[in-house]
Amino acid sequence: MPISASEFEYVCDLVRQRSAIVLEPGKEYLVEARLIAVAYQKGFSSVQDLVARLRAQPFNGLHQRVVEAMATNETAFFRDVHPFEALKQAVLPELLAKRAAERTLHLWSSACSSGQEPYSIAMLVREHFPTLANWTLRFLASDISSDVLWRAGEGRYSQLEVNRGLPAALLQKYFREQGREWQISADVRRLVEFRQINLAEPWPALPTMDIIFMRNVLIYFDVETRKAILGKVRRLLKADGYLFLGSAETTLNLDDAFAPLPFDKAACYRLRET
Repeated sequence: MPISASEFEYVCDLVRQRSAIVLEPGKEYLVEARLIAVAYQKGFSSVQDLVARLRAQPFNGLHQRVVEAMATNETAFFRDVHPFEALKQAVLPELLAKRAAERTLHLWSSACSSGQEPYSIAMLVREHFPTLANWTLRFLASDISSDVLWRAGEGRYSQLEVNRGLPAALLQKYFREQGREWQISADVRRLVEFRQINLAEPWPALPTMDIIFMRNVLIYFDVETRKAILGKVRRLLKADGYLFLGSAETTLNLDDAFAPLPFDKAACYRLRET
């Protein structure tokens, strides 16, 4: 049976309350497809039985699993390419010069999904900035979903996933074939620290960041949540740090503290000088 209007409304309310993600009318097909997968994994005979169980119990791990399933996990290696070019050509060279005395750099991939974005950055660092091997480099990657974080930590990808955006030379250099999958090398995995963080809830204590990637996630929140998240970014980002958003995202009319930078097709921002 297709998901009913009341079931869809219940799931939308649950997801919005617990993650601030807004599921618009017309997304019934998406909700149903993801609930079918959760129902199958958890031993329910139907989506209807799953929703009935959710409604009958206070918030618990099953509710959290549904919330996590609704988070969009579309990603790819070197997705959209332009932010990575800006990172290689301008951002990292400038920060390496500025931080030469302290030799410390903090990065955060804040909606990392199954890890392709942080591993793309890690490979870029290894390929083009070998001097960072002698620096204190803390690279945090986070997501709301424990399932995708487990996958990210394992660093295993299907042939289809490595075919999406990953240059063949990097595949050969940094991955090893494991059955039908490819696993990224342990030394690259060790560069990245994965943590579960819900951007719409209070954040744990984090170091001030030189670079924050927050790409293709703000679009799933309402305006007030976007403002609140950007306010937290503003307090976390160093005065000369960089914020990367998705190509369809902006700080315009959300937070005037950020100024766009003229990087070709890369949505990158810095804090305005005060």
